[in-house]
Amino acid sequence: MMTEEKYNLVKMYERSFKENWELPAVTDYGTDVTLTYGQLAINIEKLHILFKECGIKKNDKIAVMGRNNSNWVAVFLATITYGAIIVPILQDFRANDAIHIINHSGSKLLFISDINWEGIELDQIPHVLAAVSLNDWHPISLALDPKKINYDAIAALYKKKHPEGYWADDVHFDERGNDQIGSINYTSGTTGFSKGVITPLNALAGNVRYGMEANLTFKGARHVTFLPLAHAYGCAFDFLCCLAAGGHTYLVGRTPSPKILLKAFAEVKPTIILSVPLILEKIYKKMIVPQIQKPPVSWVLKVPFLDEVVCSKIREQLVQAFGGEFKQMIIGGAPLNPEVEAFLTRIKFPMSVGYGMTECAPLICFTPYAEGSKQFSCGKPLPGIMEVRIDDPNAEGIGEVVVRGENTMVGYYKNPQATKDSFTKDGWLRTGDLGQLDEDGFLYIKGRCKTMLLGPSGQNIYPEEIEAKINNMPYVLESLVLQQEDNRLVALVCPDYNEVDASGMTPDELNEQMEEARKQVNSELAAYEQIAIVKLYPHEFEKTPKKSIKRFLYTNMV
Repeated sequence: MMTEEKYNLVKMYERSFKENWELPAVTDYGTDVTLTYGQLAINIEKLHILFKECGIKKNDKIAVMGRNNSNWVAVFLATITYGAIIVPILQDFRANDAIHIINHSGSKLLFISDINWEGIELDQIPHVLAAVSLNDWHPISLALDPKKINYDAIAALYKKKHPEGYWADDVHFDERGNDQIGSINYTSGTTGFSKGVITPLNALAGNVRYGMEANLTFKGARHVTFLPLAHAYGCAFDFLCCLAAGGHTYLVGRTPSPKILLKAFAEVKPTIILSVPLILEKIYKKMIVPQIQKPPVSWVLKVPFLDEVVCSKIREQLVQAFGGEFKQMIIGGAPLNPEVEAFLTRIKFPMSVGYGMTECAPLICFTPYAEGSKQFSCGKPLPGIMEVRIDDPNAEGIGEVVVRGENTMVGYYKNPQATKDSFTKDGWLRTGDLGQLDEDGFLYIKGRCKTMLLGPSGQNIYPEEIEAKINNMPYVLESLVLQQEDNRLVALVCPDYNEVDASGMTPDELNEQMEEARKQVNSELAAYEQIAIVKLYPHEFEKTPKKSIKRFLYTNMV
């Protein structure tokens, strides 16, 4: 447990507000809304007054649901600095799922965007005293006296409490130890069963501490925040770490298409970029693949020394596309396509892959690009913070990854059996991932324990590795490898219909193309890994917010 005051999470933000009062803290990208640290601190103080008027006590739960914006940030920080527990809800959750989380957590206040509120009624969430708009702070629905908590009433109480104004020296948050609970994050994994991860302030502090000590962010740093803040990855590093260090985060509230993001990168020129693989893979496919497939370039790439000139030009083009001023790009949340990673490594693109999970708030392993991250690994365990071991390894050293350290959760909320099942007898957290460690301590993830398939003679088959090969085939957008009852493997493939239409390909020609792709992939696989059938799927697979396919929805489709 990190007990030193400099690692106390609440005190980190108290110091940051005092030291960075006049610096920009958050910008709602695409609008004229920018808040300095001082203005954000004032909003937090007003929210503390609101919480008190609503009778919120220490360790009460406060839920927040909506797209990234400065009000979302204020609610999160106001909650943990007040002594309450924040319950972030992903904005893409359906209304029924949101209602379940609000009720299961026992949240007493709900801050929600107007569009997310449309499917919810106050009588469906009986414990909630008030629902407040994240758009403009107006009360949406109340079980309390509306005269007590409307904007004007809170403004009047604020003015009465601070008649001379609220300044840097006035920022003081009550003492709160890192052993206390900071948040309950409901997972949105690929298994279809959402659990409430009880995250202590210590786990959040461990991530923030690492991010600052590794210089991932710093005073004056610029972040383009497009990962959902309700997810642990974006929350930890584009928000919590950034604001603890005195950085400036530009909050993208729109769906992060490559077009929108490239425009934001060009304008903001971020100093670091956090992304999930899907975003980088789409940009690679649209920007890089067409270039390297042209005959002159494809020929030169095969010639020693000459290829370095081409690689250098491609790297510079890609770096400029992301704003030109970032030190490195960090990829996490899902496996990166090996072909994409291999090419980016070849051109020396400043990129590192990390590994984590919501249950570790989220980071477990990472090695910065400048420190020599290894291709296809996800780095080493965070030094002094996390430990990793491989349980029950096979002959190749592959087994379940188990972890322990500062960033681990307390358990699952109101679910003692799931909590018990998630830890080994000697107290290590089971990740559910298969991996191996090399002689230097770098971790390599091979797949999920639950998705691993068995070949005809008991061989281990990792579908994610096969899918990565399929996804590199022409006209393939994404794929899933599933196993039939007769043990034959089936590839469920969603074609890239934009490319198909542009080529003028007929349905019969598309089927022929997919059959050629199957044969090509099989030529690179062992006999027990062979794809027997390719089935076309008409649209993109449903995904979690970190862009992992929800596999459980498709297991009965073969």
